[in-house]
Amino acid sequence: MKVATWNVNSIRTRQQIVADWLRKNAIDVLCLQETKVVDEIFPRSLFEELGYHLYVAGQKSYNGVAILSREPLQDVKVGFATVLGDELAEFDEQKRVLCGSTAQNVKFVNLYVPNGSAVGSDKYDYKLRWLKVLRQYLRSLRETGAELCVCGDFNIALEDRDIYQPKKDNHIMASPAEREALREVLEVGLRDAFRKFTAEGGHFSWWDYRQAGFERDRGWRIDHHYLTPQLYDRAVGCAIDVAPRALPQPSDHTPVVVEF
Repeated sequence: MKVATWNVNSIRTRQQIVADWLRKNAIDVLCLQETKVVDEIFPRSLFEELGYHLYVAGQKSYNGVAILSREPLQDVKVGFATVLGDELAEFDEQKRVLCGSTAQNVKFVNLYVPNGSAVGSDKYDYKLRWLKVLRQYLRSLRETGAELCVCGDFNIALEDRDIYQPKKDNHIMASPAEREALREVLEVGLRDAFRKFTAEGGHFSWWDYRQAGFERDRGWRIDHHYLTPQLYDRAVGCAIDVAPRALPQPSDHTPVVVEF
């Protein structure tokens, strides 16, 4: 089984790029972030014709997540509140969380973690609170006994080797508080699939559109697959496919694929 995560930065703008990539790659489950479209006008037919079942949770112009799966998924849920209760519904106003399970009790959790804007801002504070709720959410899912593939755009480079040039200041997406918050999330029992196979730095999944970030390879690794122990042991590869980022009018992110 091959599972991919990809922040597409508008599925309607990038739908042909995504469809062409799926035709060339035998992907069983594709988790998309930043779809930026309400559910009613998500371009479903293009992907259904390729043999995928679609599960979407979107909003106009911002955020949005979707899962494309060859196999129908079960127990599909949108947001934190469906697992933790309505008292956390405020964190679901932005469409950032979608999960669903296979018949083999593997649960895919598709996340679009808030960016945070700038250290010390209201959005930064929201990001840190959101990550605390994520930890509660994943702990609850772990208690069901399902194996988890938690993937998406985390908007955090966990280590200096995940950035083209380590940030010495309190930089957004690499600040100590963000990194510590993500480490606390992973303490529920998750491991980084990519680092199982690749130890060195210099591998990135996002390049800023500005200042020729991709052309100069000034990238960050912020798109991840985090796996529970049995799934981690079953992983036979995890790689970043840089090719889509080099296409005309690409997303600023590129797919990351894990294989079991």
